[in-house]
Amino acid sequence: MVDTTMGEGGHSYAFLSRFPSLSIIGVDADSTIQAVARERLAEFSGRVDFYRGRAQDFFASYPASGRRPDTILADLGVSIFHYERSGRGFSFSRDEPLDMRLDPSVGVSAAELLARMSEKDIADMLYQNAEERYSRRIARAIVQARGRGAIASSAALAELVKQSVPVSYRYGQIHPATRTFLALRIVVNGELSQLPALLEGALRVLKPGGRFGMISFHSQEDRVVKNLFREKSKDCTCPPGVPFCRCSGRTVRLLTRKGVTPDEAEVKRNPPSRSARLRVVEKIKDAEVK
Repeated sequence: MVDTTMGEGGHSYAFLSRFPSLSIIGVDADSTIQAVARERLAEFSGRVDFYRGRAQDFFASYPASGRRPDTILADLGVSIFHYERSGRGFSFSRDEPLDMRLDPSVGVSAAELLARMSEKDIADMLYQNAEERYSRRIARAIVQARGRGAIASSAALAELVKQSVPVSYRYGQIHPATRTFLALRIVVNGELSQLPALLEGALRVLKPGGRFGMISFHSQEDRVVKNLFREKSKDCTCPPGVPFCRCSGRTVRLLTRKGVTPDEAEVKRNPPSRSARLRVVEKIKDAEVK
C-alpha cells in the first residue's frame, strides 16, 4: 500500500494493525511530521518505508520494474499537527508567523505571497479557491494594511479579515477568516494545481485490480477527483465525431457513486472529519499508450 499523505501516520497505523501481511510506503513532504509518523509506527518495523517529498513526484519517479501497490490512499486534508504544533500559521486561532508551507524548504510563505500579489489577484484567489463572497473587500483591506507594514502573523491576518467584512458575517457559523486561510493554504502549497498529477500518477502505478481511495475536504478538490474518476470510468473518452474509438476504454470502476461522508457519531468522535468526502475506484486495466 502507498499512503500518499501519511501525516502523523493515523491511517497507516489502522491499516497495519488490521492487516498483518500488509506493507506500506508512507509519503509526506514535511520532514517534521514524518518524524512523528516514524515514532508512531515504530512497532511495525520492517513493514513501513518512508519517502520524503510530494506524492506526484513519488509516482513520477516510480520505477517501471518496481513492485506495484494494490492499494493507494490519499487524504488531502491538512494534519491536526500542522494546525496545532507546526507553528507555521495554519490556524487563525493562534498567533504564529504566516507561513503555511507544508514543506518550509520549498516555495514562498503566505506572508510573502500576500506582499507580492495585486489586489485583483488576491480577490480572485479568495473567490476561486474558497468561494469567499467578500473576496474584494478582504483583498482591498489586505492591500491597504500592507501599505502600513507587512502582514506577518496569522492573528494579524485573521483580525484584518474580521474587520473588513460585514458585522453579520463576523459571527456566523464559521470564523470569517476560514475561507481566506483555506485559499491561501491551497495556493501556497499548490494543492489544486498539483492534484491532477497526483491522480494520474497514482492510477498509472496502481496494479490492475487494485483500489485507490481519495479523501477530500472542500468542494474544489472533490470536483477535480470526481470528474477525473468519472472520465476514467467511461467506456469511451474519444471526442465527438471520431469515426472509430481510439482510446483504451474505461480503466477504472467506480466503487462509490457518491462521495462517502461521515455520520454524526464519527463527527462527534473526530470533529475535523465533518467535511471529509471519500471516493474510491478499482483499477480495471492499464491505459494503453499510443
